[in-house]
Amino acid sequence: MPIDAAAALAAAPRSREISWDAKDVQLYHLGIGAGVPATDPRELRYTLESRLHVLPSFATVAGPGAGGGTDGLSLPGVEVDLARVLHGAQLLRLSRPIPVRGTATAVSRIAAVHDKGTAAVLVLRTDVADAEGALWSADAHIFLRGEGGWGGGRGPSGRLADPVGEPAATVERHLREDQALLYRLSGDLNPLHADPDFAAGAGFDRPVLHGLCTYGVTLKAVVDTVLDGEVNRVREYRTRFAGIAYPGETLRIRLWRERDDTVRVVVCSVERSDAAVLTDTVVRHL
Repeated sequence: MPIDAAAALAAAPRSREISWDAKDVQLYHLGIGAGVPATDPRELRYTLESRLHVLPSFATVAGPGAGGGTDGLSLPGVEVDLARVLHGAQLLRLSRPIPVRGTATAVSRIAAVHDKGTAAVLVLRTDVADAEGALWSADAHIFLRGEGGWGGGRGPSGRLADPVGEPAATVERHLREDQALLYRLSGDLNPLHADPDFAAGAGFDRPVLHGLCTYGVTLKAVVDTVLDGEVNRVREYRTRFAGIAYPGETLRIRLWRERDDTVRVVVCSVERSDAAVLTDTVVRHL
């Protein structure tokens, strides 16, 4: 069996050193659509090294094992085909602002294995700290299609009630035709996002955008629209990847203010009649 749940859960945590600098941060920001218009002072906070602030979702690509997902699939008890892998959900908790450059230790383990019948779900948990203490903790929920059905527990659903009333704001973000090709330079080289033949073999018409790219695009929209560009106010960010986005599409991002410290978000594809892309999305902030 490709997944041995007991072996996966019993495996010792894996620790590694990660590091990043301003160029890594800038490349990530460009990969999620920052820099338009190029001379806008609000955009220069993401692109110009002398003014640089780090969007918290950068944590998912800060280095191998930083908390973005498929790196953990090489752990004991797990042997899967990348064509069957889908990112199901992502949770990020920030202990403090991410510095523009840094070196830290990332400790990863499989925190849970769920049997959804037609798929298995691995929860890959990564805790990252530097010399000054904790930086962030990330949970990546990875769906492995066709790997369920061994009789394990289904785990929690994670579904939230729909937001109430009209959104406080709606913004649209156009995805470049080469968005996935640019984003993958931050580290996620899964051919599903770049190779048409591989994508077709996985059942898609063409390469799909990385879920974590949409994750970053969405958080930037929330920060720019609700938090006045103040990236350091974000404390927690979670989402469920309800569908896919394609490079070249336009994302419609609806925002609700549920409390003074909470924003609910729903993301859809404009070109595909508001097909769901992200749901159960929550940003908690100062």
